[in-house]
Amino acid sequence: MQIGPEKNFEEVDQLDFKTTVRVGKRLKAQIAITRKYKKRECIKELRDYIFGIPQDKVFIIYGLRRTGKTTMIRQILTELSEAEFKKAAFIQVKSKDTLADVDADLRVLEEQGYKYIFIDEVTLMEDFIEGAALFSDIYASSGMKIVLSGTDSLGFAFSKEEQLYDRCILLHTTFIPYREFEEVLGIQGIDEYIRYGGTMSLGGVNYNTDATFANSRNAEEYIDTAIAKNIQHSLKMYEYGGHFRQLLDLYEKGELTNVINRVVENINHRFTRKVVESTFESHDISVTAKNLLKDREKPINIKEHMDVDAVTLGIMQMLDLVMDIDLEYLPDVNKHDKITVITQPGMRYAQAGAVVENMLLDAKFQELSAEERKRILERLLGEIRGRMMEEIILLETKIAKPDKKVFKLQFAVGEFDMVVYDQKALTCEIYEVKYSKEQVPAQYRHLKNEEKCAMTTHRYGKITGKYVIYRGKSTELDGIRYWNVEEYLKSL
Repeated sequence: MQIGPEKNFEEVDQLDFKTTVRVGKRLKAQIAITRKYKKRECIKELRDYIFGIPQDKVFIIYGLRRTGKTTMIRQILTELSEAEFKKAAFIQVKSKDTLADVDADLRVLEEQGYKYIFIDEVTLMEDFIEGAALFSDIYASSGMKIVLSGTDSLGFAFSKEEQLYDRCILLHTTFIPYREFEEVLGIQGIDEYIRYGGTMSLGGVNYNTDATFANSRNAEEYIDTAIAKNIQHSLKMYEYGGHFRQLLDLYEKGELTNVINRVVENINHRFTRKVVESTFESHDISVTAKNLLKDREKPINIKEHMDVDAVTLGIMQMLDLVMDIDLEYLPDVNKHDKITVITQPGMRYAQAGAVVENMLLDAKFQELSAEERKRILERLLGEIRGRMMEEIILLETKIAKPDKKVFKLQFAVGEFDMVVYDQKALTCEIYEVKYSKEQVPAQYRHLKNEEKCAMTTHRYGKITGKYVIYRGKSTELDGIRYWNVEEYLKSL
């Protein structure tokens, strides 16, 4: 029986479902509030699937918590015409639900003529990974548009590997660039992005929720719930183990959450340590600062710890939680290194700030005056924000320009904070990044250095642009383009 204009919504709502299914008026009520929300840019990919030609593929929206997955589903539902909406259903999966339950409900919906099916938190089902092909092979191949969503990124990766293969379209929501932070949340400023960027959960003009990374405790809770528990869930559901055997062993011992938390903390701790050491390089308390940051409390006492770190980091890279930026050297062209960037800046800033504040509680620092302690804290947090601004620019430029090589270039003395190298055209652009609102000639001294520019041209081709990205107004000075950081990030 097909649903036509004459079909009564109340009658459809009373269908006997095994899971939580919303259609008709109840579904309209559920999505009503999202009409006032601004939309993420990646909704275009979902829109293309929903309104495009039918295909035997399912559409998967996955990513960490609070990155807009469910909101995006509700928003696309508001774009359906009245006739299309009458053929739409939203299924909210709970941990007690089984694939057989969802299959039974899908059969009912198919018989009733439903075409657009949205299934949220689908990886909560214990048998999802083993039976995921059901959605593409049975229902999508019959003309239904099936959208699956959930926070268990690893579970989706397993299901793609084992069941779905090339019969799915993946949309990853974890990374939220600055331009979306400003446009969607209605919050302006690089400092706000450094403090809270990474989720759609900052109280603002367009959204009204709590700040996920307001402090280190909130950040750690997010790591526990959004990352560690997701990995645990996947390992629990995944029958094969294989190259994740070590993580599975840790999970069974109840130690996995501690290890994952520690890996994230260590990445941010190393970042903070570099900032502190460079800030206190010639300060009389530099030795105390360095010693305080060398040792960590609560060491992880697990065999093959380095292997665990490597595997866990691999998983976090798959989740888009971390990304490596190349560090190249001149004149030593054979030397290479990596800079590990956290793609959720608010998480890094919260944990880095906690490290600094705890360091200042040490007895040696307590001997300083209140004014001196405050000055040191403000200076360190300013240095952290400056280094993070540099990393954000590197990260977003690399993601926005996949056809270019984006890296930091280190000389024997001095550096270019960013180089964008076009390997086909044999041209490059060179950048300095300054956490300042002022224009000072010293900021671009390396960009004007003939020897550095000659080495760069020899290695990477003609220099087509020289830039300073900073927090002041966009302008030009002495042949160097000064580019406001927010304007630059929005231009990518």
